[in-house]
This record gives sequence, structure tokens and C-alpha cells, in this order.
Amino acid sequence: MLAFLGLASADELFAAVPAALRLAGGLDMAPGLSEPDVAAEMGRLAAANSVFPQLVCFAGGGVYDHEVPAATRSLTNRSEFVTAYTPYQPEVAQGVLQMLFEYQTMVARLAGLEVANASLYDGASALVEGVNLAVAASGRSTVLASRGVNPSWRAVLRTFAAGTGHDVIDVDLVDGVTAWPAEGQAGAVVVQHPNYLGCLEDLAEARRAADRAGALLVVASDPVAAGLVRSPGSYGADVVVGEGQPFGTPMSFGGPLLGLFACRLSHVRRLPGRLVGETVDVEGRRAYVTTLRTREQDIRREKASSNVCTNQTLIAVACAIQLSWLGTGGLRELALRCARGARYAREALLAIDGVVAMAPAPVLREFAVRTPVPAATVVERMADEGFLAGIALPEEYGDGLLVAVTERRTRDEIDRYVEAVEKVVR
Repeated sequence: MLAFLGLASADELFAAVPAALRLAGGLDMAPGLSEPDVAAEMGRLAAANSVFPQLVCFAGGGVYDHEVPAATRSLTNRSEFVTAYTPYQPEVAQGVLQMLFEYQTMVARLAGLEVANASLYDGASALVEGVNLAVAASGRSTVLASRGVNPSWRAVLRTFAAGTGHDVIDVDLVDGVTAWPAEGQAGAVVVQHPNYLGCLEDLAEARRAADRAGALLVVASDPVAAGLVRSPGSYGADVVVGEGQPFGTPMSFGGPLLGLFACRLSHVRRLPGRLVGETVDVEGRRAYVTTLRTREQDIRREKASSNVCTNQTLIAVACAIQLSWLGTGGLRELALRCARGARYAREALLAIDGVVAMAPAPVLREFAVRTPVPAATVVERMADEGFLAGIALPEEYGDGLLVAVTERRTRDEIDRYVEAVEKVVR
């Protein structure tokens, strides 16, 4: 290697590294160690690089610290799923195609709609595709988007809208929920439920707003909330999108994620991405294939409303396994534990002098509070106390702290968290 690079020694190879950062005498390790022993020792040394201890997580805002059971991890990491790729060759991809079919069925049930696709990249891209579908179906390019929709998702929507020509209009919140206009025309009405501040929106009112505007209703729905609240489809949603990360995927520094997408059967030919269908083979046996492939821009590109030609297969498989593991009762218990923990934490925080709720509306897993000191300061100080305190809200909401409580948070952790908040806001 040195000869190929034109170098005379290893010292020349590492000359770009300042001498002060190099080990003069090499590592203090015995000669002739086996590979596992060397790896174990290097791991011990690497662990000394940690700047912060493992922080107890009360952050959310789109990515959450939910439990991923060992069964979900083990089944998802089976080589049949990890190595499988193209569904265009159904004769060699029946197992993965069946998993995606089951995944679609579960997502459709969570949404309360007839059909779901095989997933998209993340919640933000799913929202964009939902708006694209609604605009194409309605023939109107104006989009009314609640400020209760995740601001990062709205930023992605605006980026895409710059190319598609959609006119995105933000609709303000009043007391934490969307105040829809009494008149006007639009192609899409977009609401998040529960919204970014954790508040439960009135989906019936959102449906009425869409009807007044002659628009399709696009709901960005939290799939965990489906364990306790009615599905968006039951309120008349035309398209339901969401983030599937809570089911089977750890936080992992913010990715990979999973875009959920469901719609009414009447819009199936505008459904973006892949759709897996059930059929029979030449011998009459049940089989699975990708179907309605014109959506994937193989044909009629001039009429396409999407250019998505793929999906998050492995992450979708993990979601399907996790939902199967939970079942209906388990999903309800998961959502209930989140709701109870959030209520307990919220009431305890509001008992601290100077901490006030940002909105009176009911919440489920997440809530926002104002603190006596800036939220960014609270987050910084709480890290020293061993907590990821939450998210300092973007400027458009005013100064506030967004706190999430999942089923992983114990009563002891919540009590210690509240004690730490009381300490750092003084």
C-alpha cells in the first residue's frame, strides 16, 4: 500500500495527523492478542469518548423513543428480509411481497380507509405525496395547511411546492387547535392529529372546512393514537399519511423513517409508490405481485402526479411485525400508557411555579409548556441532569418546550425529570 501511494513509511501515511494527537509509543496492549480480545479492548477505549451519559428521552416532535421488542428485532433481521430486494420478480420475492401486503392491510385499518401503499420514505414525503394526490384529484393548486402540522414537514411541502406550483397557505392555531377559514377554495386541506403541539384536533370541523373549500382532506395521523381515538377515515379523511417509526424502528439519531400512506379506493390510480396486490398463480395458488404499475411512471408519465417508484421495504416489514406483535389490545395498551404518562408528567410540570400550558386542548402523548427561562436553556441544562428534556419549539409557536412521554418512561423517570426541571428553571 505504501509503495502504491509513493510513501516510504507509515509515519508519512499519517503525517496529516498532528503529532500531538498521535500515540508516541503505540497502544498499551499485549502482543499476539486474538481479534475478539483486540475488539473488546478497543471498544472499552472507545467508550471513554462519551461526552454525555445516556440521556433519558422526553423528546418527540416526529421521532419517538418507543420500545422495540426483541421479537421484532430478531424477525426483522432475518436474512430473508434483510437481503431481499426487487418485488418486480415476484417468483423470488413472495415472502417480502406477502409481508408488504399484510403491512398495507394494517395501515389501511389504522387509517380507516380502503387502500394503503407499500410505504414511502418518511412522514414528510408522505405528506407531500398526499397533497399532490389531492391537488391532482381536485384540480385546484391552493393548499390550506394547519400550523399544527409538523413544521419540518411543512418546510418539505414548501420545497416541493416551489416546483409543482402549489400555493401553500398556513392556517393559524387558536388555543392549540386549527382555526379554519369560513370560506375560500382549495385543492387540499391539511391537518395533523394530534398536532405538533400534541393537541387533539377536531377532524369533523376539518372535514367541514374541506367541504367548504371544495378540497380533499389530508390528515397527518399519529398511528399510536389509533389505539385510543377514532380513525381519520371515520371522520371523512380522503388521504391519511403518517410516520411509522414508532413501530419497530429505534430513534437512531433521526432515521431511517417510514412514510405511511392510505387513501380512498376511488383514488387508487393516483396512489404514489408501490402497491402490492393478491392474486393466484398459474396453478391456482395464492400469490402476491406489485399492481397498477402505471403509477410508477412506466406508462403515461404526462399524467403522473408522483415520481416515487420505491418504498421502505425493511422498515415497513419491521412495522408490520411490531403491529402483529402488539395486536389490537396491545396497541390500545401502548397508547393508554403513553396518555397516562403524558397526563402525569404534564400535571406535575404545571405544578412548578412559572410553568404554564401553551394550550388548553386535550393531549395524548405529547404536550407543550412555557417555562420561566427560555426552552433552549432548559434543554441545555437538563442534559447535565441526564435528560433529553424535549424540543425547544420553533419561533412561529413562541418560546416553549415540547415534551413527549412514551410507554418506556417509568413513573420514577418522570418524577426525576420533573425534579430536574424545577431545579433548572429557578
